Amino acid sequence: METTRRATLAAAPAAPALIGRAAAQAPAPTTSPAAVPQAPGWYRFRIGGFTVTTVFDGFNRRQVDGLVRNVPLPEVQATLAGSFLPTTTYDGPYTVTFVDTGRLLIAFDAGTGGQMAPTAGLLAPNMAAAGLDPARVGLVVITHCHQDHIHGLTTRDGTAVFPNAEVAVAEPEWAWWSDPGNESRSPQGQRANFANVARRFAPYQARLRRFAPGAEVSPGIHAIAAHGHSPGHCIFRVADDGEQAMILADTTHRPELFARRPGLHAVFDFDPAAAEATRRRVLDMVAADRIRVIGYHFPFPAAGHILREGEGYRYLRAEWA
Repeated sequence: METTRRATLAAAPAAPALIGRAAAQAPAPTTSPAAVPQAPGWYRFRIGGFTVTTVFDGFNRRQVDGLVRNVPLPEVQATLAGSFLPTTTYDGPYTVTFVDTGRLLIAFDAGTGGQMAPTAGLLAPNMAAAGLDPARVGLVVITHCHQDHIHGLTTRDGTAVFPNAEVAVAEPEWAWWSDPGNESRSPQGQRANFANVARRFAPYQARLRRFAPGAEVSPGIHAIAAHGHSPGHCIFRVADDGEQAMILADTTHRPELFARRPGLHAVFDFDPAAAEATRRRVLDMVAADRIRVIGYHFPFPAAGHILREGEGYRYLRAEWA
């Protein structure tokens, strides 16, 4: 009966589609994950006349120890345990968002390209399952230039994955990572981004567009400065026909930890204090205005709402039929 239900969902263009639900929800084991085949993972809904599809790219596992800079490890573990998550290992999901405006198919970030972890790199087969052809993507909007967001621009040999796409990146983000002079002024763990940016953007140089925070990158899609996680990190408001959603990128990593306690400083953040200020501002806004959100590192389907709860926030995942 479940097989029939999944087939019906996949065949119904107006209904949300989710395959691989169990794999996305299952608690992570504490042993090293095995790279086993999974059912395709994608989820689809509408914002006005736009069709939005979130596509699962897998996850990466790291140790909880060292994940947060500014509070003791037991506090981090207690927060994770409160959401029934493991307290020694931490799985960071990756989800790429596609918006089909009817005129243009847009990707927000490019995933890992299967070049970061054996449990990541599912974007290509999941795109195929969702009926999304990389050759149809006309614009790739980069929220920021960290490796897990731009590795998937190219294959291992440097070939463009989106052969017909323009690539757009915020001017402050590009200015920082494209200037080798900034390398010594960047956190040690992020200095590899400089060589990686040069490599991943190389096939797209003739189709590279830089935009100002606040700009409309495509009709109905506006960039909003959300600096801190990286020097030019941007989020995006997607709006059409009176409906809207906010693509939060890395404003918060897993919401069970960093939205519940927005004052935590993640090891991933370029400027932790600025990232915290941005996180509080953005989460306040989407909670108060009841705006649907999509988070790159949110548990799949990575779409839902943010609710103010006590001193922090709670993420409510989207329902699907």
